[in-house]
Amino acid sequence: MASNKLLASATKQASYNMVFQVAFRVMTFLLNAFLLRYISKEMVGVVNVRLTLLYTTIIFVSHEAFRRACLSGGDRHNWRQTVNLIWCTVPLGLVCTGVFTAVWLYLLERPDPETIPHYSLGVIAFAASAFIELFADQLWLMTQALLFVRLKVVIDSLWIAVRCVTTVILVVYFPHLGLIAFSIAQVMGSVALVLAYYAYFTHYVRTASADDSFPLKTIRDFFPTWPTGKKPWTSPELARLTWSFFKQGILKQLLTEGERYVMTIFDVLSFGDQGVYDIINNLGSMAARFIFLPIEDGGYLFFGQSLKRGKPIRDQEKESLALVSRVLQSLLKVVVLIGLIILVFGYAYSFLALDIYAGEMLSSGSGPSLLRWYCVYVLLIAINGTTECFVFAAMSQEEVDRYNKKMLVFSVLFLTSAVYLTRWLGSVGFIFANCLNMLARIVHSLYFILGYYRDSQWSPLSGLVPSGWVSAVLVMSWVVTSSSEMMLCCDQGLPYRILHIAIGAVCLLVVMATILLTERDLVLFVREQWLSRSQQRGDKSKQDQKATNIDRQKDSKKQS
Repeated sequence: MASNKLLASATKQASYNMVFQVAFRVMTFLLNAFLLRYISKEMVGVVNVRLTLLYTTIIFVSHEAFRRACLSGGDRHNWRQTVNLIWCTVPLGLVCTGVFTAVWLYLLERPDPETIPHYSLGVIAFAASAFIELFADQLWLMTQALLFVRLKVVIDSLWIAVRCVTTVILVVYFPHLGLIAFSIAQVMGSVALVLAYYAYFTHYVRTASADDSFPLKTIRDFFPTWPTGKKPWTSPELARLTWSFFKQGILKQLLTEGERYVMTIFDVLSFGDQGVYDIINNLGSMAARFIFLPIEDGGYLFFGQSLKRGKPIRDQEKESLALVSRVLQSLLKVVVLIGLIILVFGYAYSFLALDIYAGEMLSSGSGPSLLRWYCVYVLLIAINGTTECFVFAAMSQEEVDRYNKKMLVFSVLFLTSAVYLTRWLGSVGFIFANCLNMLARIVHSLYFILGYYRDSQWSPLSGLVPSGWVSAVLVMSWVVTSSSEMMLCCDQGLPYRILHIAIGAVCLLVVMATILLTERDLVLFVREQWLSRSQQRGDKSKQDQKATNIDRQKDSKKQS
């Protein structure tokens, strides 16, 4: 019963987190669209790349490993020792704040004070905001470990809202503040987050004193204390686990923030180019987050439940294997078609989309070219995500460990190629480096899948190739929309822009109709899944209705 409750709460938390991430991305998208008309691209580069990297670096070094270690088997640990350990983030954070602030101020290139004044204040403010958030780590830990699901979503939403609202008000009504506006918003967001945690849990311990499951009984328990008896101040096991998580997290941090580290350390792009690239990267990655990531998660869940990990194809159940092969083929066909549609129409509508979104700041420079190449990268992301979700579900643990070592090699190659390609080609070099990284991972996955299905009757990789008719229609759509962009868009007024959009809409409808008529296996698979889900919902409704009728009959008998 406890396990079921934990699973339900964890599932609920994951759902809330997913909704929060979507809301966060949408809010950031809308906020950037508004603010980009009031600030320069150099300001975007300094804030979104240089200062945000300072903030995330301090957060990672100071408390990321402590959080993961303290959440590992939290109910089996001494909570007093756990709270003591996580308070170690404060002195460590103080050292990190001082060190990284000095690096950002004195070792890295500073922006032109005429273009971006108050840079030193911005560095201090973003570093201070990271340090301030460390004082709520023990309460964040309680929120996660004891599954205060809604609380975390509410406080994170408050943190974003305070930052966004403060930024908009200061930038619009006090434009002379410049970087100071973003600095004030950053610090206010962190202060609001910490105060919200303390306010809630102070109220909670005062009004829920009878709750035996909550380890903090008084406000004094929020802070470090010496345990009674001969118990050590903190758990040696958790301390060792923290160090292990820190070593593991270094690669993740380099992969997550690799582009920003390259921009910051090697000085390969100007602050203006950094700002444009960051905006294009956020825009282009929305398709990966909102469309392909749910497909990957669902695919991995299905493959993981249907396949026996690490077993060759001859040891798998034939019925399950046939379904897995069909699902893999269909998923590959779906993501390839979506990626090709984004690639074809993204080429002809990148300029218009950026002009609508942020005006000449993005559409007049390298922005359209970056977004066009990013559409190529999106197609590779789609293929890589789907093939890797199958590979990770089918690999043995030893194969996964070997692949993680290969990922380290891929990461080094990516960072190295990013430095040289960016110096040679400018900001588009980052996209080329990402494409090379994705291609290397795709080749590895395809090699594994080909070996897995060798000497079998199934060929799921055929899903990578669309039908001839679909390919022809996509090529024709690219020609038509590209010609429309050259002749009608985008400096001839609103009527021509609307006509250009209408031409694209007609071409998209033709592509969709061609897919429905020629990709019959895919359409049949989607229809079967839709009918199966509809039937399941209908059966559940009938069961619920039957149970309701039985309850009514029992109530009638009792009354009679």
